[in-house]
Amino acid sequence: MSTPTSLDLPDGVRRTTIRTSRGMFAALEATPASGVCEWESALLVPGYTGSKEDFLAILNLLADRGRRVTAIDMRGQFETPAAADPDGYAPPELGADLVAIMQATGSRHLVGHSYGGLIAREAVLAGEQARSMVASLTLMGSGPDALTGTRAQELTGMLAVLGIEGRELPDAATLRDGVAGVWHTYLEPQAVAAGVPAPVVAFLGRRMLGNDPAGLVLMAQNMLAAPDRTAELARLARAGLPMLVIYGENDNAWSPAAQEDMARRLGARRHCIPAAMHSPAVEAPATTASALTQFWDASERATLTHVTVGGTGRV
Repeated sequence: MSTPTSLDLPDGVRRTTIRTSRGMFAALEATPASGVCEWESALLVPGYTGSKEDFLAILNLLADRGRRVTAIDMRGQFETPAAADPDGYAPPELGADLVAIMQATGSRHLVGHSYGGLIAREAVLAGEQARSMVASLTLMGSGPDALTGTRAQELTGMLAVLGIEGRELPDAATLRDGVAGVWHTYLEPQAVAAGVPAPVVAFLGRRMLGNDPAGLVLMAQNMLAAPDRTAELARLARAGLPMLVIYGENDNAWSPAAQEDMARRLGARRHCIPAAMHSPAVEAPATTASALTQFWDASERATLTHVTVGGTGRV
């Protein structure tokens, strides 16, 4: 799981709730110190067992460049209400949530970290209306298809500990007790052994236990069975949707080689963050924020040039 190094809200960052046609979503919002947004807004989507706090270290860095930036908890994550039924955690439904959030916030740049990247691609592949809202797509530490390797083994092991067989879920109380057991038996000791400060460990516990247990199971299953939709995304890239693939050089979820190959297949920009692992927004915030800002600025300038050249004049 992504582990923030600090839980303090930077200047210009506030907690808020986004009200959409599909319900309410907990969020952190950052705005420029000047109060003037000169560039298009951005939406940041966390990964599995993550939350909006995973982006705390970069929110004000991004906003200081003249844009409003919003980070969310997806449905069932931490402080966002759970889905009404298990179907609400299907990837297309979570993607539709992102479209509704972009509509509500006016966000145009979409960033998905890890599992959030798999859901971000669902949003842009949802149809022409959704596609017209997105000015760029960034996949951060996210792969082309199902999670593999050690991280996949850990996820499969967690499902086994929870007694999950197939798509059948235990009753809610049993499932919630199981998630609490995973935290107290495995994840909390790991965080303590890694030297994570006590206040951050306490936050990680609140977040883990605040997740909808059914959502944790269904999202895990979806991540372990995700199809490769790179070819579909590549068609959007060829049609003019700017894309960035950004990852740590030591990513231990989807391998850097797999993400590099995905970037090649997409014809996307690629940015490898030195010394970072799976959470570059936490591990290398300044480098990550700079890469995102440069990509967004270039995407908007390219769009402006295209519109101007094809319209009333030439730049």
